Formats: sequence, C-alpha cells, structure tokens
Amino acid sequence: MAATPDELFSYFEKLGIKFKTHQHEPVFTVEEAQAVSRELEGGHSKNLFLKDKTGDLYLLVCLEETRVDLKSLRKKIGAKNLSFGKADLLIDTLGIEPGSVTPFSLINDTDKKVFVLLDEAMMKEDYLNFHPLINDKTTQISSKDLLQFIESCGQNYRIIDPSADIPS
Repeated sequence: MAATPDELFSYFEKLGIKFKTHQHEPVFTVEEAQAVSRELEGGHSKNLFLKDKTGDLYLLVCLEETRVDLKSLRKKIGAKNLSFGKADLLIDTLGIEPGSVTPFSLINDTDKKVFVLLDEAMMKEDYLNFHPLINDKTTQISSKDLLQFIESCGQNYRIIDPSADIPS
C-alpha cells in the first residue's frame, strides 16, 4: 500500500527533517504549478519518471526551468533509449499518479527499482519544493534533507547536470 502524505510527514519527523507544506489547487504540469500561489521560497522542480530499453528506471529531479534532452541524458548516464515511463509503471513502482511525480515517492519504492538523478544546480538551492505524494500540496525541505531522505529510503542517486551538452 502506498504511503499517504501524513505518513510521509511522520517519516520526515522520525528522521528529524524540517518541512513546510502549502495547500493549493491540484496541478498536473510545471506551467500549472507556476500559476498557483507560491508561498514557499526555494527551487521548484520538475520530476521525470524515465525508463530505458533494458527496463532500468530513473527519476530525474531538476529545477523546473531546466532544459532536458533525453538523448544527451541517455549518453551521460549510460542508458539505452530513454523514454517516459507509462502511468501504470509509475503507479506500480512509486505508488503515485501522473502529475504527482516527486522524489518523496521513493518511500514507496520498496524494491529499490528506481535510480535517482539529481540536478546539480538544484542541489545548490537552500530549499527545494516538491509534491508530497499528491499534487494539491507543495512541501519544502532543505537540499541537505532531501539527500538524507533519499539515503534513508535506501536509494542510489547521482548528482548530474542534465542540461549539459544540449545544443543552443
């Protein structure tokens, strides 16, 4: 059974992670998220659930304005033909619906199937904002606490520049 936002917040408290949450209208895209009131400072994200030809799964977590070219990213991480993961795979693996993709969903990846890719520029932000498993809220944590959370879930991650090598 997938974790609820309240279970996620309890997990944060157990880890000593400080967080703030802001309620808003449900949003499904970066553009919609930019249109809602932003009461939380820090970097706002886009999160891409990706699959390669061999079945490897990735979660790219980057700043919302980051340009991502899947072909360049594929070469950078050694993946085979990256594409977006289908909704049923997202639900089965991370326990969330499309439009709610977030690194916090790693709490549901008990089989540790997803490799996490973190945007180097994003990790320089003091605070980061993500959906807490549902897209009608945004939760802020520090970038340091994001790493603590990912490590506590037992996930492997790599910090990369996903926009490097993209032709202008």
